[in-house]
Amino acid sequence: MPKFRIFAILALATLALVGFLGPLRAQDRALPYWAALRYEKVNMRVGPSAEYPVAWVYQRQGMPVKVIRIREGWRLVEDHEGTQGWISASQLDLARAGLVIGEGLAEVRAGPSDAAAIKWKAEPGVVAKIKPCKQGWCEVDIAGRKGFMSAARLWGSDQLPGDE
Repeated sequence: MPKFRIFAILALATLALVGFLGPLRAQDRALPYWAALRYEKVNMRVGPSAEYPVAWVYQRQGMPVKVIRIREGWRLVEDHEGTQGWISASQLDLARAGLVIGEGLAEVRAGPSDAAAIKWKAEPGVVAKIKPCKQGWCEVDIAGRKGFMSAARLWGSDQLPGDE
């Protein structure tokens, strides 16, 4: 067998193995970790299979959830109200998100400081894309508008063991 053919076969086998191990590695991450709802409509079920009844239907793309258990292609998640149920892994996105919580409007500032100018205010319930928070402040992106918000006003801002 020519050397080129052996090399090509080994290269294809390596690519196939890497493609197979990638999803497995994602399931090996430490628990808990944050995820976000991938679609506008996501079903939460009472058990880890499509055979189980739907307990709740989320209609909020990007909403953060905490993944607390893994079973094959399903994730046991908890939402900001403490509700737990199973969601198919394909319905979740590993991008970080935060949900504005607390009473009254949350200030979005120009920088990570109480002294920074207020750019605008966000209502509780607003979903934001967030970067890892530092020193009590999170960089947020809310519908394309960027700024900084106190981590205390965002559910999903805590650093968890499985976050990368």
